[in-house]
Parts: sequence; C-alpha cells; structure tokens
Amino acid sequence: MSRSLQKKSPIQADWWTKTCAGAILGLTLALALSGLFAWLGPGGLAAPQKVQFVMWIIAPIWMLIFGLVYLFRTGLRASAWLAGINLVAYAILFSAPQLLAI
Repeated sequence: MSRSLQKKSPIQADWWTKTCAGAILGLTLALALSGLFAWLGPGGLAAPQKVQFVMWIIAPIWMLIFGLVYLFRTGLRASAWLAGINLVAYAILFSAPQLLAI
C-alpha cells in the first residue's frame, strides 16, 4: 500500500500531557500576548483604561489556547509547539522597549 493512502494516526487521548501543556504553557503564552498588546497596542503603556483591558484579555486568550491544545495529535507535540511559540512571544516582548526606542 502506498504511503499516501495510509491513514494518519488519530489524535491520541493523552489528555494529562495536553492539559498540563494548555494550563502552564497556555497561561505563559496568554501573559506574553497581553504584554505585547500593552507595549505595542494603541497608545502604548500610557493609554488610559488600558490596564483593565490587558488584565481582562488574559483569560479569554488562555481559554482559547487551552481549548485548542486538545486538537494536537500528541501531548508532546502540543508542548513543543507551545514552548516554541512562547519563546518567540517572549523574545518579541523583551525586545519591544528597544524596538520602540528606535
């Protein structure tokens, strides 16, 4: 049987790993994305009422990531992808003040 006709492996039910990835790495990603919005969003850090919005936007982002993490085939793959995205998000977040100073 040719390789193209073979079925892909189904999504595995290792929900412990996926849940831990969504809980821990999803939260850190939500924090990084809200921080990016705080720095790079309209008005910068000094915008009025932005503190409340940035605080409240963390939960919906986190829950979106938490829900989507179960669509990965394995928990290890979910952890690897979320860790990589976290690294990129935090690299941009920590370089944002220098980018804005230019």
